[in-house]
Amino acid sequence: KLHRLSWPALIQRTYTTVMGIETSCDDTGVAIVDDHGTILGDAIQSQSSVHKTLGWGIHPITAARLHEENIHQVVQSALKKSKLTIQDIHAIATTVGPGLAFSLNVGLNYSKNLLQQHNKKFVAVHHMAAHALTARMSTPVEFPYVVLLASGGHCILAVVNGPSEFYRLGYTLDDAPGEAFDKVARMLDLHNHPDVGNVAGGRAIEIVAKNGDERAFKFPYVMASKRNCHFSFAGFKSTVYTHLKNVSYDSLKNWDTAKMTIAANMAATFQYYLTWHIVKRVRRALVFCNTSNLKCHTLVISGGVACNNYIRQELDKCATAFGFKLVCPPPHLCTDNGIMIAWAGIEHLKSKNAIIMNPQSVIYQPKWPLGVDLSDEVLKSNIKV
Repeated sequence: KLHRLSWPALIQRTYTTVMGIETSCDDTGVAIVDDHGTILGDAIQSQSSVHKTLGWGIHPITAARLHEENIHQVVQSALKKSKLTIQDIHAIATTVGPGLAFSLNVGLNYSKNLLQQHNKKFVAVHHMAAHALTARMSTPVEFPYVVLLASGGHCILAVVNGPSEFYRLGYTLDDAPGEAFDKVARMLDLHNHPDVGNVAGGRAIEIVAKNGDERAFKFPYVMASKRNCHFSFAGFKSTVYTHLKNVSYDSLKNWDTAKMTIAANMAATFQYYLTWHIVKRVRRALVFCNTSNLKCHTLVISGGVACNNYIRQELDKCATAFGFKLVCPPPHLCTDNGIMIAWAGIEHLKSKNAIIMNPQSVIYQPKWPLGVDLSDEVLKSNIKV
């Protein structure tokens, strides 16, 4: 009977807790999450200020060295915030790919040491799958759904049918959108812009673009006639370079009115045409899902580029037009973090999939395709949008 139970018994934990470890790129992220989606402890050590001094972009050797220096402290910080010990954790989920090889190796080796010392279950996590699943942590999103994963290293359109069941409709053929944002931000010298603080290149573009004219320059509409869902972002850099050369941008040394105006107009134009390209591919993916009776009703966008409010607004219009609901994880969950890795571990544990019985045999996978490729089926559908 209830009156016979002690208070400790009433508040005893009965749920699963997973520690997520993320070191695929430049941020060391660790979090402890339970199967109700509660973030018990979260810690992250960003490297952005270090890489920014070297010019936007990630320097792999530097990133790995900083992961080595920071990971133990970040793990301890997450545990302290959660008020748990490692003995209270049921499983450890770790990003094993895709990503920077040396960075992945740091997180995986640290995890293996923890597993060996404490005999925990292990879940090997696909970095992009974790991004795709994060929305389900805070929003009741039912399988299947469409996801756009747009970040500094990837751009993928896929159907998510379960924690480990993905069908790729399209993907980038060259650069990732976040990479294009970083390159253009560097070309515009935005790390020295008076209105830009200590932010990534993509955020810098978004800030400066607010004061610009998105039709000030003429860009080509990338892959406009290609009836697939693939992306291409490599050409944006050369287009921006050509326009900046024509206006002698490099000769403008001080942030006077002329330079501020050109930078704002170029940022706005670049953002507009890149967004047009993304929305065009997403529109075709939604039509494909509707005509193929895939029973998808939700469009999820995740990854660092999904934090861009301009892109979010245009994708919201696109989703609504085709009868889809747009779901975006909170901005702090769109960028790389340990929370999404821990949640992916929870998803896999719930589905009884992907528990590695011999984690010491696991190797990192810098290149790890997500799921099954259906892009040829999209092309055969010959969808005009």
